[in-house]
Amino acid sequence: MIVVKNVRLFPRTPDAPAVDVEITEGRFFRISRAEDAAPDSAPPATGTTSTGTEVIDGAGRILLPGLGDVHAHLDSNRMGQTFRPHTADGTLHGYIMNDRENWRQGERSVADQAAFAIAKIIASGGTRIRSHAQVDADCGLERFHGVKAALEAHADVLDFQIVAFPQAGIVKEQGVRELLDAALAEGADLVGGLDPLLYDRDPAKHLDTVFALAEKHGKGIDIHLHEAGTAGLFSLEEIAARTRAAGMAGQVTVSHAFALNTNPEQEVARVLEALAEAGVALTTVAPAKGVLPQALIRERRMALGLGEDGQRDYWSPYGDGDLLRRTWQLAFTNGFRADADIEGCLDIASRGGAQVMAGARPDGSALADDARFGLGVGAPADFVLVPADTVTSAIMDCPKDRDVFKGGRLIASGGELAGGPRLS
Repeated sequence: MIVVKNVRLFPRTPDAPAVDVEITEGRFFRISRAEDAAPDSAPPATGTTSTGTEVIDGAGRILLPGLGDVHAHLDSNRMGQTFRPHTADGTLHGYIMNDRENWRQGERSVADQAAFAIAKIIASGGTRIRSHAQVDADCGLERFHGVKAALEAHADVLDFQIVAFPQAGIVKEQGVRELLDAALAEGADLVGGLDPLLYDRDPAKHLDTVFALAEKHGKGIDIHLHEAGTAGLFSLEEIAARTRAAGMAGQVTVSHAFALNTNPEQEVARVLEALAEAGVALTTVAPAKGVLPQALIRERRMALGLGEDGQRDYWSPYGDGDLLRRTWQLAFTNGFRADADIEGCLDIASRGGAQVMAGARPDGSALADDARFGLGVGAPADFVLVPADTVTSAIMDCPKDRDVFKGGRLIASGGELAGGPRLS
């Protein structure tokens, strides 16, 4: 058994009472009011008791749920490398081709660079990652293999999924369908897609291919949808219809979904109803433009997760692997000020991502009571200890001093992954 003593569980006010949290077999077992806290001058009550119970002194810190990056591109990040000036032309095709022309010039292998990013994500509080890995006529399966190797090297400290992602389209390039087929056969968890109408210019063939591959391999789907306006609504409706027809509720995700920000609310609500009925999940990366209607999504009990997208890559210089900072960005881009709204962003960054990866629809329970994906008794003991007054202040201040736990086991502290880097 592990006991984390004297922590505050998702507090809204600075004077929230402290609790002791008992963990058995990697899950929360009991949460009870803390015993009188030791005076500040006392040594930390950390160690192992005579009965074999491991005791961790929480020192009055906040216990937050483990975070997740459920829309990552581990194969293109350049964190920790020499800064590279941005050279893309500002169009979607230009971004894609700029990445293609330059990704081999990185200072580390794909696997080592992905491992570098994974360590940063975990140290920030991340206990789950869904990463897209580019599969196209240029790189074949090279980038997929690199991401797969890096994620598998962290399997003991991380829940993860890999998306075989056709960044340059499926219809535009010869042989991409066969490459996606091979990646799924080699262990990809999901098949990706990209703007079937406006990029591939053949939505029927694009989506037919994606859903056929998912059915063949018994895998999920995660489609990038940058399409805005009525084009995006059309694609969303097609995805919802195909999900229903294939009986794939809980297995399909749409990333970005900018159409939900660029159409009248009545139309957005109608399409969200179709997506919710079909069991389609959503992810966002907290963009400056294209925020999702979180209230409408929550009302329909749709799974919504947060990702960081690229990190200092060939698409943009933004992103540092810090998921708490990305939670701040989600609140900021929505213009939130109320504590409840900001706390809701942390819910999306934590429990929401877990629901997306598990294919589960929210059940309406509070995060602190959720026994499946939250902080309730029975939930996995994946959490972060941070020094802060409240949840909102933790998001606003993003304190660097964080202890990250997976299944009750310390896996990162002070910005460093326990045991140091993996791969070489």
